[in-house]
Amino acid sequence: MTERRQRSALQEHLVFLGRFLRNPRQVGALAPSSRTLARAMVAHLTLTSESRVVELGPGTGVFTREVIDRLPEGGKFLAVDINAHFCRELRVRWPALDCECGSAAELSAMLSSRGWSHVDHIISGLPFASLPAQLSRDILAAIQATLGPGGTFTTFQYIHAYPTPPAVAFRRDMATRFGSVATRRAVFANVPPAFVLSWRQQVRST
Repeated sequence: MTERRQRSALQEHLVFLGRFLRNPRQVGALAPSSRTLARAMVAHLTLTSESRVVELGPGTGVFTREVIDRLPEGGKFLAVDINAHFCRELRVRWPALDCECGSAAELSAMLSSRGWSHVDHIISGLPFASLPAQLSRDILAAIQATLGPGGTFTTFQYIHAYPTPPAVAFRRDMATRFGSVATRRAVFANVPPAFVLSWRQQVRST
């Protein structure tokens, strides 16, 4: 997949800011993530021609670009965003991108319609700490249900918000769901700085 149209960093920031002001709970940040954070989000992923990757909340496509650049031919990639404007923009930039406009809570149905039994990696830019509690639980349940054994779920939390009760509760919930704490990597070249967090789905014993 090739990028049809280049967007300046300023234009991308203004688009993101406008969407944040219209719906701050849905977008969750004032500015798109940095390229450094995007690279950290995908650096640990083992991607092959048979990999299935899902991105939740791609926004303006900063993480999307890194996945596209790294995913070998034959690999499958689905981007899911509830914001129709972001979906349209992503399809313009990458016409071959499989992008569905809808709620991440419906991930199981989206995969079923594509004939996918599971996914190997899920990356997310969703603002879990600011989402309604039930919606957050529904999305996490969908992630847990669709991620294959040994698969990874990767997201980030801003460093300044890391010790807040919603962020702590989210990590505690994830540790319970995945049976382990997350690996953590600090990324300071982002506004604001962030921790990249990744959990691995346990391989079920037979």
